[in-house]
Amino acid sequence: MAESAACPAFQLGRPRYEQKQLKECMKLLDDCKHGERPPGVSDLQLWEAQKIKQAIIHPDTGEKIFMPFRMSGYVPFGTPIVIGLLLPNQTVVSTIIWQWLNQSHNACVNYANRNATKPTPASKFLQGYVGAVTSAVSIAVGLNVLIQKANKLSPATRMIIKRLVPFPAVASANICNVGLMRHNELSEGIDVLDDNGNVVGSSKIAARHAITETAFTRVVLPMPIFVLPPIIMSYLEKLRFLQSHRRLLLPVHSLVCLVTFGLSLPVAISLFPQMSQIDVSCLEPEIAMATDCKVVTYNKGL
Repeated sequence: MAESAACPAFQLGRPRYEQKQLKECMKLLDDCKHGERPPGVSDLQLWEAQKIKQAIIHPDTGEKIFMPFRMSGYVPFGTPIVIGLLLPNQTVVSTIIWQWLNQSHNACVNYANRNATKPTPASKFLQGYVGAVTSAVSIAVGLNVLIQKANKLSPATRMIIKRLVPFPAVASANICNVGLMRHNELSEGIDVLDDNGNVVGSSKIAARHAITETAFTRVVLPMPIFVLPPIIMSYLEKLRFLQSHRRLLLPVHSLVCLVTFGLSLPVAISLFPQMSQIDVSCLEPEIAMATDCKVVTYNKGL
């Protein structure tokens, strides 16, 4: 009983076990919530079950998040796009394609991990998607054109700068993506909870905090991903071994991107907790009047 209730994380990597193990984890947590903790279940097993639930289930809707759009799936599904964005000698067409793919994935991740206490019309999703893709492609293509016209730069310097173009394009597009995808929260507000988890009311100020924090993480996240690999590869490409084995450049480049992405994501996500807190005094007067708590909690989203 204890072994199945522990819900080992590695078992969830196999799709045929995921549904069964997730149900066991949720049942275990629900039993403990009602004071019916199964015998032999340790605190470590409970924490493991909680981690699995949080990784798969949306905290507001209680529904499963599609695997490619979970934060736990961000690295494996996003790395191929990052590799494509950082490939040298990009053409205008390839830049447009990779930026479109990247913002398409980001739009789905932002939507899947949003604060869902209020319904979001499909039109808002489409607005965010079109705005993010347009801004990313425009900035990336514009910077590439400027670099091509910078005749005073040496070819080596021009190549390095050109490789760094994806970062400002992606960072600015990520801000637009989060803001446009979650604009409905600013107009409708998001639910804030008291110490007992009861909804106190809807706050537009809390929504603004949530979106600002999420947008900041979306700027921090691509910083090492799109800055470090080009710098690292510019040195690795000078090595005799790689110069004599050019076929290994892409695998090495891919490995550098994967490692950087894998290390950057936890850092960016940990900047702000998903369930954030804010002083009631900072919120709307009606919120302060509705509770005796000094601090309320809200789902920032991821």
